[in-house]
Amino acid sequence: MSLKQDAAARALWSPAVRELHAYVPGEQPQGTGWIKLNTNECPYPPSPRVLEAVREAADERLRLYPDPTALALRQTIANRFGLVPEQVFVGNGSDEVLAHAFCALLRHGRPVLFPDVSYSFYPVYCALYGIEPQPVPLDADFCVRVADYRRGNGGIVLPNPNAPTGIALPLTELTQLLEGNPGSVVVVDEAYVDFGADSAVTLIERFPQLLVVRTLSKSAALAGLRVGFAMGHTSLIEALNVVKDSFNSYPLDRLALAGAQAAIEDDAYLQTLSARITASREWLVQQLGDLGFRCLPSSANFLFARHACARAADLFAALRERRILVRHFRQPRIDNHLRITIGTQAECEALVDALRSILSKTPAGTATAAGASPTASIGTP
Repeated sequence: MSLKQDAAARALWSPAVRELHAYVPGEQPQGTGWIKLNTNECPYPPSPRVLEAVREAADERLRLYPDPTALALRQTIANRFGLVPEQVFVGNGSDEVLAHAFCALLRHGRPVLFPDVSYSFYPVYCALYGIEPQPVPLDADFCVRVADYRRGNGGIVLPNPNAPTGIALPLTELTQLLEGNPGSVVVVDEAYVDFGADSAVTLIERFPQLLVVRTLSKSAALAGLRVGFAMGHTSLIEALNVVKDSFNSYPLDRLALAGAQAAIEDDAYLQTLSARITASREWLVQQLGDLGFRCLPSSANFLFARHACARAADLFAALRERRILVRHFRQPRIDNHLRITIGTQAECEALVDALRSILSKTPAGTATAAGASPTASIGTP
């Protein structure tokens, strides 16, 4: 296609699309031999019960539409969390669930609040739906200050644990946040809650403005199945269903419904996976500390780490040359941090060995003061 044709085709875009800056996911490398610690996927396989359920669902019934209400899955989720099916909404990954929440519950002509260092999809949703974003700065230790959210707003979105920092708020502070915002929907994004944080689900009956969003991509090892869900007051769930049925009445296929239900039912397996990952996380914190890193206190399946001397961008590049992927965000306040997914114990050990080798080639330099940019560069093999 010529440049002239390309320009003509782009002129057909809707004006709103030209203003969007889409979310950029972590790199998905081609080929084998990579250690992938950049997208917070589970390093272990899903429950055997999930695989069996998916195989059983892959039969001649695929010619039929799936249940548009996902009743069996919603009943299973409701049973697991002490709710009723009318308090549960399911979607094609938690990103879709969040998108519906922004559209259905947060478009009130007032700004939506979320942390300034947080999941970078939130401002994308705001731009997509014409919502004014109002990032609220974390404190100097990258913690959420609940008092900062006592202001006029059209809603609040808070990941707990936060991403990419991994820091979680206790239920006492989540309660204070909800008490201080009785007239606003508060979306608590619990993508990583199974790795050490307290769930806000127990607060749903007390606070009708609370919507809790979960995913099976992390602790259930089902990132490839694309299932997310929300829990809240029946009126909030009703609004999500109105948006869903105006967009796609069949978001979850038969295989996803079957696999997700089996995953929720096999809670013991989920707990085992989470325990293995948190054990490796604590080991890795110690090892990185010995190498000169400072890791924020994490309740997630990743660490957010900064080295005393070496630049994060240089470490990221040097690791990539060794076919180890971590995440580096070129954003204010965090451009000298790396987000490191917790892999298998063997993958964590390979990461430590690689970093030890990289840092041994770092020219002698002076450790940076807090908040300053490091000056050392990283040698590469």
